[in-house]
Amino acid sequence: MPHSKTSARRRGRCAGVVLASVTTLFSLGALHAAPTVAEPAPSEQTHATAGVYAAVQPQSKARVTAAVLSLDGGSRKPLLYGEDALYDTASIIKVDILAALLLQAQDTGRHLTAHERALAEPMIRNSDNAATSTLWREIGQAPGLEAANKRLGLTSTKGGPDTKWGLTRTTASDQIRLLLSVFDSAATSKTGSPLNKESRAYIQTLMSRIASDQAWGVSAASGTEYALKNGWLQRTTSGLWDVNSVGRVTVDGHRYLVAVLSDGSASMSDGISLVEQAARQAVTASART
Repeated sequence: MPHSKTSARRRGRCAGVVLASVTTLFSLGALHAAPTVAEPAPSEQTHATAGVYAAVQPQSKARVTAAVLSLDGGSRKPLLYGEDALYDTASIIKVDILAALLLQAQDTGRHLTAHERALAEPMIRNSDNAATSTLWREIGQAPGLEAANKRLGLTSTKGGPDTKWGLTRTTASDQIRLLLSVFDSAATSKTGSPLNKESRAYIQTLMSRIASDQAWGVSAASGTEYALKNGWLQRTTSGLWDVNSVGRVTVDGHRYLVAVLSDGSASMSDGISLVEQAARQAVTASART
């Protein structure tokens, strides 16, 4: 989860095999509606257990899952592209941490303090890790996160061990549930979000003002109107990269919630290209359904 302005220079576009492989993934009929309650994938399950994953990135161990939900449609079940398996969150967990912090503040009838805001804003806009670690402790680490997630409707997300918030495990459909609690209004949602209007607006504002060097990921599926949070992490054991992106995009006047999770890329730039192409393909396919 290192974050610096040099990360933007490292992006580039990966070789054509990555782009072609994502197209292959979506052409294999991987589109399906997510279940109302997502079951956690078995821990032993890998990209090789589903036939489509062999085509994702034959030169490495990369896999990718995308989930898309139209905010302008009547359904509240996302469409899934790929297997709804568990992935490490890396820094996309920072949206969830902020949601938990805001819920806890609401429960005590207070607003965030100036100090909490001074941590929350760089956590989302600049992906500041030190600020995240402080707020992770404040919400009660994994138990606090999971208590909030139960109220937010997440069913498969498990907080990282001890101080390792970036190793929280989640699914693409759970990330859509989190985004729905942030971007859908209580007036249009069947169940309503436990986050009040002020809390939702605060998260939306921060996600709409991401630092320019981090404005990649699901924003590739949009024009200029988007709100997002990205995460990236190089694994010490394999050297491979987890690269994720979640947020809201607007395409041709229609609003979509998009979550793309990936792991196993040979480089960060490969992971970014994989995620961006998956976001474009998923949103385009969803618009046609």
